[in-house]
Amino acid sequence: MSEGNIDNVLLEKFEKEVLSQVPHRKEKDGKVEIVNATPLLDLTNDLKECAKTVYDVDVSDKDFKIYGKFDGTLLTGSIKLRPAINIIHDAITTGKIKTGTTVIEATSGNFGIALGLLSKIGVTAIALVSRKLQEGVFKELRNGNIRIMDLDMDICPAPGMEDKQDALVAKATAANIRSQLIELGFEPETYDNNIGDIETLLAKKDIINLAKFLAKIYNCFCPEQYDNDLNVEAHRTVTGVEIDQQLHENGESLNDYSIVCTFGTGGTSGGLSKYFDEQYNKKGVHVIFPPDQQDVAGIRTVGNADGLKYYNPDKYAGKHQVDFEQAKPLLKFMVDKGHDMGESSALELYAALQMIHSNGGKFVVMICDGIDKYRKNFEKIGNTVTPTQVSQQEVASNASEYDKVIWVHTQYTPRDEGLELLAKSLGIDKSKIIVPNARTAQQLLSGQQVPEEIDQALQESKGKSLMVCMAGRTSLMAANVLAEKGIQTDSLTGGITGLPESKTKDLSQIIEQVSQF
Repeated sequence: MSEGNIDNVLLEKFEKEVLSQVPHRKEKDGKVEIVNATPLLDLTNDLKECAKTVYDVDVSDKDFKIYGKFDGTLLTGSIKLRPAINIIHDAITTGKIKTGTTVIEATSGNFGIALGLLSKIGVTAIALVSRKLQEGVFKELRNGNIRIMDLDMDICPAPGMEDKQDALVAKATAANIRSQLIELGFEPETYDNNIGDIETLLAKKDIINLAKFLAKIYNCFCPEQYDNDLNVEAHRTVTGVEIDQQLHENGESLNDYSIVCTFGTGGTSGGLSKYFDEQYNKKGVHVIFPPDQQDVAGIRTVGNADGLKYYNPDKYAGKHQVDFEQAKPLLKFMVDKGHDMGESSALELYAALQMIHSNGGKFVVMICDGIDKYRKNFEKIGNTVTPTQVSQQEVASNASEYDKVIWVHTQYTPRDEGLELLAKSLGIDKSKIIVPNARTAQQLLSGQQVPEEIDQALQESKGKSLMVCMAGRTSLMAANVLAEKGIQTDSLTGGITGLPESKTKDLSQIIEQVSQF
């Protein structure tokens, strides 16, 4: 775009109040250096101690060294500030963002928190987020001067995961979004004129492209972090150079190390892989994933990464699935040692420990954020019960052990045919199924207290209690809320729509939208 299209006042303000305070490239004596680098700390001795005291594993005889790259010290507390700054700076310098432009993006938390910095230069940012986010993430989003559009839908599924049974869910979610847009000051006519495309995206659970579509129809700017090459370039041109620069200051080289990171958008793994390839002609990045169905804040499973633009396993030095439950004790040890790190960092460190135990080696682990957002979950480690996700086959095989089945959802309730299907599929008498109203379900999910109706059902239960919802996500959230209060329940994997018998029916035959709030 031409110079005349650039808002130079906004650009100057951004470079002075934001860019100058974060890691960026600078020419000095004819050489490029990174200023405002985040700490690179030697964790070798602490990991040795953790291995011995927590896991009873002795790695003292292994030839290894491990550094942590602590990006939690960045202005907004996470590595996501790096691509956010790169994308926004480019958008201002090309005239895509000017004073008065609204920025809208789908985020699992940290990228949205990073966009909150735009309030410093008078730019409004809106984050499309999922109710699955941890309480601490929501709190930081609210405190970060970013406006939130809260969807009762997962941000993480890969684009294109279409399911015909999600059409009814899409309509209810679309109505919810419309109400929130009005509250945010958007006129509804444009939304109504595009409702068909919006419901199609929602039926696919494609929140990533929904953010792009809303930005398009309302003339906003979408950073498109999942598809924007500037996400990758931020790590190729700054993060990789920065780590190498710090290692050289210690008399070492990144050529002798591997980097360990998790996968959110693929920007970090993609950019650092490119840096290794260009500088050292090698694959140097190990990418860590939790198992399918396991939630680690902001991190994708392999299934949810597959199909994204920056998921390139052929470019990685290794791809590893690691159980976060096994990494939790490591997280507690490291935080208690004074290292400010979040859930994904513990997953990476545990993966690195496994590799060290096998072959030794030198690693830099990306410590992407700190513990504060996850403090509530962190405090539960070792202190509370853990809900169990169970399949339809597991329940049916042990049906006599289940005395109560409790439906929990804020938008849908089973019809009588749905209750019959649920009872038959699980091998449980229909009289044992409890269906609270939507308000009761919402009260439970808020975590403030266990509603009387649900509490009474649990108290009356003479065996196990099973939480059930549409697709297994809401019931697991409810089971986690109860676990925090010391109440053990199971959650049905896949929910009612995951039952084999439901696949042969239209969703409207077994489910209806709630009318009682």
